[in-house]
Amino acid sequence: MAKIIILGSGGFGLSIAIMCANAGHDVTVWSKFRDEIDAIERTGELKAKLPGVKVPPEVKLTTDISEVRDKDLVILGIPTTFCRGVCEEAAQYIQSESIVVNTAKGLEIGTLKTMSEVTKESMPKNRVAILTGPSHAEELARGVPTTIVVASDDREVSYYVQNTLSNANFRIYVNDDVIGCELGGSLKNVIALAAGVCDGLGLGDNTKAALMTRGIREISALGIAMGAQSDTFGGLSGIGDLIVTCCSMHSRNRRAGILIGQGVSPDEAVERVGTVEGYTCTKNAYELSHRLGVEMPITEQLYAVLFEGLDPKMTIAALMQRPKKNETEKDFLGESK
Repeated sequence: MAKIIILGSGGFGLSIAIMCANAGHDVTVWSKFRDEIDAIERTGELKAKLPGVKVPPEVKLTTDISEVRDKDLVILGIPTTFCRGVCEEAAQYIQSESIVVNTAKGLEIGTLKTMSEVTKESMPKNRVAILTGPSHAEELARGVPTTIVVASDDREVSYYVQNTLSNANFRIYVNDDVIGCELGGSLKNVIALAAGVCDGLGLGDNTKAALMTRGIREISALGIAMGAQSDTFGGLSGIGDLIVTCCSMHSRNRRAGILIGQGVSPDEAVERVGTVEGYTCTKNAYELSHRLGVEMPITEQLYAVLFEGLDPKMTIAALMQRPKKNETEKDFLGESK
């Protein structure tokens, strides 16, 4: 049994808490929102995020972030926008022996840093890992078999997380490619938002399959330019997470994209759906691709729709009529094009 605290009582943080408690761990959930804690204490569930899923009574609930003391694992289940602030607040109380595990999928606005980089800067005395892969909170909380990856610069940390959190319904693989795993989990939100736009426009399976396939190429190209390993993007944190996020109505990114494809403005779509990590990540990926000189045509078109007012219908012609090239983007001599 491990002593675990989850920072964040949103859908994913709470699903991790439920899963860990059902596996026999000592679990605490922290939230800065007193109303969420009150709702769980009053009803035994958080209807707004996980309706019908009961939180085990042994899960301790708190708004006191000093509860991070004396924990084996501190799991961050908060949106990327708030990651640095919460980490800096918790750093006052956390002990150096605690392992910090980040589950957020995105890049920090402005700095374009990954969440593991943000966590390490905010908690320099702690060892850090990430959990990422195809894992909707709505299914994880209900015990649906789920398989994801853990990545850390310290393999001992990865093995500890793997051995501690794995159970009959939650299988964890170890991957040493931290940057690749983080970028796969972050940038798939961009492609999922675009896939939702395709659905909203009423386009077919052919279009969506092409978008997803060329999307993982974009993600891979940017990842490799940042030092990631190409094999990572064919795994759970790459194509696996892309499939689940592009195809499921649990995906807020896809749902927001559907609204945009149907003619709703991007701002209103995000407001209706809630947290849409792909919205800000599109801007981050666009800036990164230009900084590194990586061609990302889908991201370019989605950026124009979200931030420059481009009609989504115009993106199809722009993508279909791009200059002809080999699928592998190399010529017959094997030289990069």
